[in-house]
Amino acid sequence: MAQDGKKMVEAITSMDVDFAQWYTDVVKKAELIDYTSVKGCMVIKPAGYAIWELIQKQLDARFKETGVENVYLPMFIPESLLQKEKDHVEGFAPEVAWVTHGGLQPLQERMCVRPTSETLFCDFYKNDIHSYRDLPKVYNQWCSVVRWEKETRPFLRSREFLWQEGHTAHATAEEAEARTIQMLNLYAQFCEEVLAIPVVKGQKTDKEKFAGAVATYTIEALMHDGKALQSGTSHNFGDGFAKAFGIQFADKDNTLKYVYQTSWGMTTRLIGAIIMVHGDNEGLVLPPKVAPYQVCIVPVMQKKAGVLEKAYELRDLLSKNFRVKVDDSDKTPGFKFAEAEMRGYPIRVEIGPRDIEEGKCMIVRRDTREKIECSLDALESTVETLLETIQTDMLERARAHREEHTYVATTMEEFERLFTEKSGFVKAMWCGDQACEDQIKEKLSVTSRCMPFEQENLASTCVCCGKPAKKMVYWGRAY
Repeated sequence: MAQDGKKMVEAITSMDVDFAQWYTDVVKKAELIDYTSVKGCMVIKPAGYAIWELIQKQLDARFKETGVENVYLPMFIPESLLQKEKDHVEGFAPEVAWVTHGGLQPLQERMCVRPTSETLFCDFYKNDIHSYRDLPKVYNQWCSVVRWEKETRPFLRSREFLWQEGHTAHATAEEAEARTIQMLNLYAQFCEEVLAIPVVKGQKTDKEKFAGAVATYTIEALMHDGKALQSGTSHNFGDGFAKAFGIQFADKDNTLKYVYQTSWGMTTRLIGAIIMVHGDNEGLVLPPKVAPYQVCIVPVMQKKAGVLEKAYELRDLLSKNFRVKVDDSDKTPGFKFAEAEMRGYPIRVEIGPRDIEEGKCMIVRRDTREKIECSLDALESTVETLLETIQTDMLERARAHREEHTYVATTMEEFERLFTEKSGFVKAMWCGDQACEDQIKEKLSVTSRCMPFEQENLASTCVCCGKPAKKMVYWGRAY
């Protein structure tokens, strides 16, 4: 690699030296975000927003296959509305941003900028639902929300972030539970099939569940540094919100009944997950399905006659089926190679005068850096096969990393040793008592990530107190 390319990579802190700084370096150097004068908020630049658009497009298509319809509700919530569900308001109170004036005039009632929209949907549903014929309501909105976080980090935790929030209403508890699980499974499949991120599916403990929910289900992913990232949640609200807001319907037997509700969401923190699961010391490594450009063509000695023209010709050929760019800037080839690696383009195609003469090009995989000589006649089919292979290989590498960093503890001594010496998930049995959760968190800064659907009987007693165990739990340090 040329010297200018090396300098570009040297600007990234090694992830083994300082993972947090490595992450910050990557999001900045790959031009995914920029900081703003609004503390705790970020500009999502074109390279970052393009990833979000691809996530949004593919996730939205999957939603619609299950009957979801998109809507949009206001961003302001009157305080009186927020107060209607006690547990919910208490859960969000520390993070709420308040609007107290309209222009120069004080508002009669202050309003919060939505941290989430359960109360707005409930207020809407109580007027929109009258009969069993109106059910189910399976709505989703794509929007931003505001939560006044004390410590922020791009994509992972910011005061304003983008997300989708689904809010559904059903006639029976069984229908609501089925929708809750359906959406969690959809999220898990999306993470694995599109983002190449393996996840653990399970239920949150009562301590960790969403404020106001009967049950919260989650998908948990393991980052390269061994920390967990909650990557999507699905909540069953039962009829608690319906009773607080008076959402009733006339059933087939002419009796009034309360609806049962769900809520589910994914956010731009998925971009952070992609960075931390797949990235390396040269920058981003993007799964092909969410890479803004899947192929970057780098013309070598581009001032020579015919080189740029051939690069554009290849771009036009590949663009019929793939997202392709030509780096025709006046930078050196070494810099272009380094920049393509930094930005995580899955495939780099190098073509120069001699290659054109011989009817071939060089393909470089971003994930493995493998170089493959390819005839120009076979380029289209080779790129198609390679992109599929890269997508699959990235998922399998991430799964192998998770398995290598998932441990089992049957005693508190073993549990403490693992979290002192290792990084990753620790599977251990739990009695179901929150006192044990609290003790573990206070002593080790470790939280229960989920009670996985696929339970294992690792021991008969709780890892913390020694009482009879009820559930196997994934424990970890988390973002």
